[in-house]
Amino acid sequence: MPPGPGPPGAVSLPRMQQTPPKPVRQIALMNQKGGVGKTTTTVNLAAALARSGRPTLLVDLDPQAHATLHLGVDADALTHSVFDVLVDDTVSPAAVVREVGENLAVLPSHTDLAAAETQLANLPDRQHRLERALASFGGRFEFVLIDCPPSLGLLTINALAAAREVIIPMQAHFLALQGVGKLLETVAAVSRSVNPRLRVTGVVLCMHDASSSHTREVVADLDRFFEAARAQESPWKFARVIRPPIRRNIKLAECPSFGQTIFDYAPGAPGAEDYRALAEGLLREWDAMLSRRTAQPAPPPAMHTAEPPVPEIVVPSPPAAAEQPR
Repeated sequence: MPPGPGPPGAVSLPRMQQTPPKPVRQIALMNQKGGVGKTTTTVNLAAALARSGRPTLLVDLDPQAHATLHLGVDADALTHSVFDVLVDDTVSPAAVVREVGENLAVLPSHTDLAAAETQLANLPDRQHRLERALASFGGRFEFVLIDCPPSLGLLTINALAAAREVIIPMQAHFLALQGVGKLLETVAAVSRSVNPRLRVTGVVLCMHDASSSHTREVVADLDRFFEAARAQESPWKFARVIRPPIRRNIKLAECPSFGQTIFDYAPGAPGAEDYRALAEGLLREWDAMLSRRTAQPAPPPAMHTAEPPVPEIVVPSPPAAAEQPR
């Protein structure tokens, strides 16, 4: 029943409105095949977003700690890393994050993260430990990019449980094309069992050579596959080949050894141009989505209902997916 008018002379105060949380775009970059440009893309895309004025966090979830090293952080000098954040509830994620540039921070990794699979197996809520850690940042970051390990296990499941999108860096080669089908099966399994909001944004082509006829054939196959997926309900229904591709560029291979992004090491190189353009395209889509959301009237508040327990995913036996690219 609504409250009465109150005693005579009482001042009617407006009801406090709850400030909606700031939207955060959380993206997992994954490919179970190594050496495809996954970490290079995660680091330089994060740097490009940060240089556009967007507070960005890179989560290095790979035990090789290559993204951490790429950003100039000495993993061996760390007191705590993402490993501690995942397995020790007393470690604050905010205390572990390292600022590496304007608008750019990293939740660093260490080789001891390789032991996380065993440690996580005995912890409650083991599939959502990263999601909980990222939620503690509130609206501090607008973009969160997660560099996944090149394997399917609890670390990757944590990344996919925390993310809302998946971007797949890959080379336009036949064997890499075959691997995309298996990777999409993994995403479908996680979407069914752990994170129903998970969607595939698309494929980023790395070390790209547009002059090769084989490359053009593989890209055409990917375009046809994603176009055919529009007609079926799947996490990749609206996925596409994200353009521009990242051209093969030796400067991209050199800059990690200096602990720098491509924008610090060789800002005029083709690699810097391509990652800048890639970030600009993602930002246009993001800003357009936020504008549409702002223009729509807010829905009435709903009563909170408890969510049923989330079943755990069985790894590594994902269900059969829809037609894979040929």
